[in-house]
Amino acid sequence: MSLMISTRRKPREQVRTRFTRTQEAARHGAEIARRRVGASAERIKPVAADRVLVARGWGAPRIRRAAQYVETGLAPKVSSFLSGVAHRVEPPGRDRPRRGAVVAMVGAVAAVGVAGAVLTRRSVTGGSDDASEEATSADSMTVSGADVDGQVHSPH
Repeated sequence: MSLMISTRRKPREQVRTRFTRTQEAARHGAEIARRRVGASAERIKPVAADRVLVARGWGAPRIRRAAQYVETGLAPKVSSFLSGVAHRVEPPGRDRPRRGAVVAMVGAVAAVGVAGAVLTRRSVTGGSDDASEEATSADSMTVSGADVDGQVHSPH
């Protein structure tokens, strides 16, 4: 028994009517499915809402724990990793004076300035006996509102 395939063409009208009937059947089936899905959805809504609440209650603590792990466990590791990568990727610095050298130079200039001020002060006050006597007599005088030491205090 051999199967024979028909090579004869069917009339166009016959093909069109079959296609039209198939389209109408598909539309009718889709409409029935829409109605049934709508009715099923109305019955399922309350149960689905309860299950969604249960799922949210179950998931919220797990999401909170995951967030805490990311914040305290994973983020520092990622930060450390990225800092290391940045350090390795960064090109070598230019030849410029180090901060230590700059701070030392500023300190030396400040020390020279203080030493100069002290020497100048000594030479001004220690140059004559009259100046020291005037300084002694000025120290014994008090300004109104000043202590015996010569320090002025603000009124309370």
